[in-house]
Amino acid sequence: MRRTYEETVNFLFTRLPVFQRDGASAYKPGLDNIRSFCEAIGNPQNAFQSIHVGGTNGKGSTSHSIASILQEEGYKTGLYTSPHLIDFRERIQINGIMIPKEFVVTTVENWLPLIDSIEPSFFELTVALCFSFFAKQKVEFAVIEVGMGGELDSTNIITPLVSLITNIGLDHQKFLGNTIPEIAGQKAGIIKNRVPIIISERHPETQEVFEKKSTEQSAAISFGSDRYSIKDLGVQNGTRNVLAIESDSTNEQPYSLALLGDYQLKNLKGILATIHHLRNSGVIISESSLKAGLSNVILNTGLKGRWQILREKPFIVCDTGHNEDGIREVMNQIKTNSYKQLWLIWGMVNDKDHGKIISLLPKNAHIIATQPHLERALPSNELFRMFEAQNFKVVEKKSVDEAIEYVLKVCGIQDFIFIGGSTFTVAEIPFQKFEFID
Repeated sequence: MRRTYEETVNFLFTRLPVFQRDGASAYKPGLDNIRSFCEAIGNPQNAFQSIHVGGTNGKGSTSHSIASILQEEGYKTGLYTSPHLIDFRERIQINGIMIPKEFVVTTVENWLPLIDSIEPSFFELTVALCFSFFAKQKVEFAVIEVGMGGELDSTNIITPLVSLITNIGLDHQKFLGNTIPEIAGQKAGIIKNRVPIIISERHPETQEVFEKKSTEQSAAISFGSDRYSIKDLGVQNGTRNVLAIESDSTNEQPYSLALLGDYQLKNLKGILATIHHLRNSGVIISESSLKAGLSNVILNTGLKGRWQILREKPFIVCDTGHNEDGIREVMNQIKTNSYKQLWLIWGMVNDKDHGKIISLLPKNAHIIATQPHLERALPSNELFRMFEAQNFKVVEKKSVDEAIEYVLKVCGIQDFIFIGGSTFTVAEIPFQKFEFID
């Protein structure tokens, strides 16, 4: 009997190794599996032009932004990202429309013998599903976000028009290395022979790694921060206004960003440098499409969880930052706000440096320790004890929903509530409860 969509997704999550659920045991480094699988289905990854986006922090926002810009220009644009927040189909979309349920069901059904013989991971199968869908739908461009690392990531079998690496930080050290240069080396694995590579920002710890790899691959390298400086004009009417200044000319362009986080200013340098390269390669992208793409990215792609304001009074924000650098950026931005009391609804997965991350949080915050519902989650009672050991004011709630209900009962209207610590914590926010509320 044919599976329903819900049964098919459940099959994918239970039959195949899933990193977000199982952690290290689900990680399959190497490209042999994905190459074999894609070869068996006709190498769909070669049927469209692509832009490859890697990095530690900012690659999701950057991928969505570039896709939004191409979409505004009128191109049929595929977007592949991971993980999803709410619906599995968020990972694979064309012009903001998620992959149809029927395509998922039929394709997985047709691939069952291949799945049995090759035994791909969940991520490998998802990547193959993405490539197959984009090829059959004849997308003109596809923006492909790296899952983890770069060199051994399943997405790395594409040959893109250009590759982009956003900022590098400490994350997934168990797989990628314990230092910034080591992690950069893994991220640099997406640099391919004679494929131009753009690095969002030039940093002393990573510059040599990227330049060495680009030289080995005869790949032209450029740094977004060399070409652009960004002047922040502040947030007004729900958008962040900036001025992008080109270093080699007097050209200054104003942009309104739908993504409000301060860290988006770093991402913007890489985005603008990538669009500049595409234009020089003959891809038509008007200035009006560039501006509209940046201001309409949430509307065009459905991106959630990047310094997303959920309510004004009390002020409630969520963000998917989940590693040391990401959390530091978020905490710095919280400091720029005025409030009476800060509340942090905090949940984490079990394979992070919990002590280091907790030490970045402000001691005057009231903590609600919680946990997302997945096997990799750090149990809320363990997280509670960690906060208690560092002398935070902390209570424990077993679910994100329960934590939100609790804080809304005890907070004041002038308070600041932040929800984060993990992508999966943000994923369990009941977003519909906050729609149209100010």
